[in-house]
Amino acid sequence: MQKENIKPLGENVLVKLVKVSPKTKSGIFLPETASADRPQEGKVLAIGASEKIQVKKGQTVIFAKYSGTEIKMGSDECLILKAEDILAVVE
Repeated sequence: MQKENIKPLGENVLVKLVKVSPKTKSGIFLPETASADRPQEGKVLAIGASEKIQVKKGQTVIFAKYSGTEIKMGSDECLILKAEDILAVVE
């Protein structure tokens, strides 16, 4: 699937998952088991037509754990989330 082919409906948002670096800012490498949970941060690729959506395309957001529907677009892992599952915008 190509990114241009998916347009979320209503209050839904398409988010590309951001991979967390295995290395912390201080230079410590984290083992695979420390990051076994799926990421809770992503970049907004597309938004639905609802006026209730408070995020914009291109913003990085933090969303509720285990929310959304997983889809695969090429080699990218993406989620379709409800706008209410988005908790914060990373500035």
